[in-house]
Amino acid sequence: MAKQYQRGLVVGKFCPLHYGHELLIKRALDSCHELIVISYTKPEFEGCERETRSAWLSSLFPQVTQLVIDDTTLNHFLQIQGISEKKNIPPNDASDQEHRDFVAWLCLKILCKTVDAVFTSEVYGEGFAKILTHHFRANKADPNFSVTHINVDQQRLIVPISGSQIRANPHNHRAFLSPIVYASFIKKICILGGESSGKTTLAQHLAQRLQTVWVAEYGRQLWIEKNGRLEFEDMLKIALEQRLHEYELCKSANIWLVCDTCALTTLFYSKEMFNAADPLLEQMAQENYDYVFLCEPDFPFVQDGTRRDEIFRKRQHDWYVQQLSQRKIKFFRVSASIDERVEQVLSCLKN
Repeated sequence: MAKQYQRGLVVGKFCPLHYGHELLIKRALDSCHELIVISYTKPEFEGCERETRSAWLSSLFPQVTQLVIDDTTLNHFLQIQGISEKKNIPPNDASDQEHRDFVAWLCLKILCKTVDAVFTSEVYGEGFAKILTHHFRANKADPNFSVTHINVDQQRLIVPISGSQIRANPHNHRAFLSPIVYASFIKKICILGGESSGKTTLAQHLAQRLQTVWVAEYGRQLWIEKNGRLEFEDMLKIALEQRLHEYELCKSANIWLVCDTCALTTLFYSKEMFNAADPLLEQMAQENYDYVFLCEPDFPFVQDGTRRDEIFRKRQHDWYVQQLSQRKIKFFRVSASIDERVEQVLSCLKN
């Protein structure tokens, strides 16, 4: 189908980016040779920060020209372009006129582009198009230039949802969110523990109780595949692959994602086996989780043919305690039977 417009525009908070927004962007893409998507909000909303919104757009619509800004990035763009003036984003409760003028200014000063169509799902769309027309005509010195407004699902009949509804409870409204977007609202639980401390069993049981999925320990899988002959380069590979598995499983998780270990464990084995660690692995070991639980080594030690011994388990446990404290990572200790440990974790999650 022939494209009707040269360049289109979609503007929104995208807090969060839901299927209604996706419908709007897809309609615009179908109609335009080029599409600009602008996103800003003041204040920001938890879980929908600028970097997160930009990542959503990059993943779902890599073909669009996106401008996702806050005050810091806006003035950074101005500095790069050699513009000495300071500019701040208007607050969400500013007048329609202020927002319309601001968007026109962004197009002309930051993007150095005009548009001939603007796509909205709002009643204000026609007025928005008129203001853009006024600014762009002056820039083009063309009295016949105009911006067309395209209204998409204003009555919310196709996608009956709003950003405020989703923000109130994203888990209840996950049907209106792409898996990539919903994954941003998943809380991650990390289970740590020395060898034969019950962490994998705890991860499995906890995921079952929370009716969600869990991330298995990739390092153990690779160790088995390579018959225990791991190389130094494998350490960073393990951490990166573990992070990738977490990212992918977040898309199918339910409120919580249970992670059997993290990069901190890989850092321990890297230093234990090679007396060294890749700088990126060191950095990844600092990444925090919503909750971190450390299994006490109070289970009878079980030798499965891959483990060291009880003395090593205790040393590993003490290293976790020291590292978590040193890195100022909050953690909770769990002990006793698996059932008791599950209840201890669930109790922490409720508080």
